[in-house]
Amino acid sequence: MIQELLDGNRRFRESEFATHREHYQALSQGQNPKFLWIGCSDSRVSEHVITDTKPGTIFVHRNVANIVSFNDVNIAAIIEYGVDHLKIPDIIVCGHYKCGGIAAMDEGVDSHYIADWLLIGSGAKEKVDRMVLQNPMTRDEKLRLLVEENVMLQIKHLRNLSLIKHRRPPAMIPRIHGWVYCFESGEIKVLSDGGKP
Repeated sequence: MIQELLDGNRRFRESEFATHREHYQALSQGQNPKFLWIGCSDSRVSEHVITDTKPGTIFVHRNVANIVSFNDVNIAAIIEYGVDHLKIPDIIVCGHYKCGGIAAMDEGVDSHYIADWLLIGSGAKEKVDRMVLQNPMTRDEKLRLLVEENVMLQIKHLRNLSLIKHRRPPAMIPRIHGWVYCFESGEIKVLSDGGKP
């Protein structure tokens, strides 16, 4: 029930907010995040929880399967605002294992908008399909690999967006990181550390 959220807000105000009132009041004056997070919409992954950071640290964009699309005005506007106006030096593309979007990308899906959206990750699927032909693996191993390859493909898409690709000093050129979160261990696996993948 929706009341759960309002009850949660009351508990938040009475505990977290009351304990860190100065931090939350400072946030009302503006934001100065250090990281731009491009993650999956999955309800099980909260970027602030898994990185143990406070609100105000991470500027967030989330979508199904953490896709970076060339024709998505939404993500382009978020990246532009984050890099040009908030001066964020680090962009993180973070996927996660056991991703329903990635499984749907592999299996195919009949839902029109979801199928069209997941086509943007088809380069990762084609690469993994070729790898499986050369080195047979279990379904779980294949999906884990597809999650990782999708993150790397989205980094490639991000680097090729004109607002990133054509940046020249003295404009800030953000570092781009590729991560994957594991539910079972709580660990973030680093695939790309901010240099060229």
